[in-house]
Amino acid sequence: MHDIHTPADVLFILLGAVLILAMHAGFAFLELGTVRRKNQVNALVKILSDFAVSTLAYFLFGYGISYGVHFFAPASALSRGHGYELTRFFFLLTFAAATPAIVSGGIAERVRFYPQLLATFLVVGFLYPLFEHLAWNDGWGVQDWLQHHFGAPFHDFAGSVVVHAFGGWIALAAVLLLGPRHDRYSRSGRVAAHPPSSIPFLALGAWILVVGWFGFNVMSAQTLERISGLVAMNSLMAMAGGTLAALLVGRNDPGFVHNGPLAGLVAICAGSDVMHPLGALVTGAVAGALFVRLFTLTQNRWRIDDVLGVWPLHGLCGAWGGIAAGIFGSTALGGLGDVSIVSQLLGTLTGVLIAFCGGALIYAAIKLSVGLRLSQEEEYNGADLSIHRIAATPEPETR
Repeated sequence: MHDIHTPADVLFILLGAVLILAMHAGFAFLELGTVRRKNQVNALVKILSDFAVSTLAYFLFGYGISYGVHFFAPASALSRGHGYELTRFFFLLTFAAATPAIVSGGIAERVRFYPQLLATFLVVGFLYPLFEHLAWNDGWGVQDWLQHHFGAPFHDFAGSVVVHAFGGWIALAAVLLLGPRHDRYSRSGRVAAHPPSSIPFLALGAWILVVGWFGFNVMSAQTLERISGLVAMNSLMAMAGGTLAALLVGRNDPGFVHNGPLAGLVAICAGSDVMHPLGALVTGAVAGALFVRLFTLTQNRWRIDDVLGVWPLHGLCGAWGGIAAGIFGSTALGGLGDVSIVSQLLGTLTGVLIAFCGGALIYAAIKLSVGLRLSQEEEYNGADLSIHRIAATPEPETR
């Protein structure tokens, strides 16, 4: 702990943490509006409980693994530097906790509650910090090696790969281990439609995420002296590109339209500080179209029952964002430079492999030891009644 930060820095990063904390309400309402009504309570309880478990896991283990900083010291020591390291923990916790929030949308409607909380603890406490340490704390000399061989380290300013791709590829592993919902696909080839239960709630969740995302990206500077309006502009352009691409490719479907800006924002996180705004617009548009196409393929042709489409939205668009930073961040395309397409490819691939293999290991171990999914009867009755003993809406009055 060093006395090198001003109270303004502490307030700046604290406001960023609060904005990203609000994004978790967006995750909750996005899932609530997408799942069927019999699973809406479960969506709300999962996101809040996951955040609390993430806080404990990151405090006890994760932050120390990532940055070598622990908080087992007197409060007088912790409060030095106006407590900047404490607010930085809060800020980076909100990033770490986004990973299980992403996973939650993919495995919705059939996962058991407490085994999922156990998975959250293991992911945030141990798996996520491994890649966070590598990418954001120059762990194990990997970044130096990339710098030496390819001219630049792996660049991920606000987490296209570290947060979003990482969560999306963990979700894919979990979804494959869980299997589809019992009534989703038939042997005859029929795909049962499960339309969103509430477009207004889905839209509310998307808007909360969009607003909070400007804290996610802009305040990744972490100090006032490093703040850049370029990050805000690029985030805005990527959001617009993702929205318009999803609108056109998705043929006006409101579910696609409200996920389009999220796809664009996922993709721009990595290179938002180095791209030209036109590059950000293209990055977001590619992400919006990619999400629509891959969501349709995964759900219908490949029969991967990823309820909210978190693998295409976060896993694939996040990976695209990591690569796009190396393309549009180059000076040849109007960017600020100091990026390498090879380093971006290798860093992105490393994150994908750690996430998918680590996620598969965690969820397979839980599946074999304590069980992972609800019984067919519990799933039919819905997670709300089966787990929480209450529905989202009261029974109609009889008098």
